[in-house]
Amino acid sequence: MTGEGKEAAVTHLAYLDAGSGSLIVQAVVGGVAGVAVAAKLYWRRLVARFRRQPTDQG
Repeated sequence: MTGEGKEAAVTHLAYLDAGSGSLIVQAVVGGVAGVAVAAKLYWRRLVARFRRQPTDQG
């Protein structure tokens, strides 16, 4: 059989109401905020590792 004449009956239920939309927006904003905080913490550790310590020259 080659599958000719057989149509797959697929029903797509993709309804987004206001609550679903706000949930998606909240998840995206929270993800961006989480990435920003993680980047800030990582950046401080990276810079602290390469920062020169003051030396006594006197």
